[in-house]
Amino acid sequence: MQEKVLPRLRNWISGSGLAKGDRLPPERTLCTTLGVSRAELRNAYLVLEAEGILERHVGRGTFLSRSLRAARGSNGIEGAISELAESTGPVDAMTARLVLEPELANLAALHATPLQLRELRRLASAMREATSWSAYEELDSEFHETIAAASGNTLLQALHRMVNGVRVIVVWRRLKSTERGPGADYHSFDEHDAILAALESRDGPAASAAMRQHLQGTLAAMTAAPPA
Repeated sequence: MQEKVLPRLRNWISGSGLAKGDRLPPERTLCTTLGVSRAELRNAYLVLEAEGILERHVGRGTFLSRSLRAARGSNGIEGAISELAESTGPVDAMTARLVLEPELANLAALHATPLQLRELRRLASAMREATSWSAYEELDSEFHETIAAASGNTLLQALHRMVNGVRVIVVWRRLKSTERGPGADYHSFDEHDAILAALESRDGPAASAAMRQHLQGTLAAMTAAPPA
């Protein structure tokens, strides 16, 4: 079913008459229109957000991107994300993250603003309350994107956007359409807290090490038990 949701949403957007910056209908309404579950819709949102087609704002809704350039197969970064996702597996995506994200965390410890640190603290707390895997994945993606932005390096941030975009698409294909999110003992919760503590202490090496440990833990969990 999931393989049908994304093209269905793309087609709806193409024929909706929405202009750049316009807000999409409420999730409940769009679920009824498309005949999909809320979990399936949120998973599709994650992919289109990674491609730059949608922008999601907590408390405000989901919008068509104001800087919309994405078209599947285009020559921009969004097109590159879509193309790379066709030839990238989950382990490859995690390996790329292991190369890039520890250094982003190291830089973020030096450059993160108090506002960015507060946002990371909010996201870490919200992930523990996520009631579905799609909701958790959205918050987790935002957590890592905020660290990339806090690095202060625009080139590395752009690279992270590409790697994260590919990861989101690959993960979306693996997600089950369930409303039940991660359990209270999910390994990433404490790992995110360790990353955040190092960032708040302005300890770059510790932040880098905590990020590496987190990603290695995620990779280990991914390879230990393939999804049914």
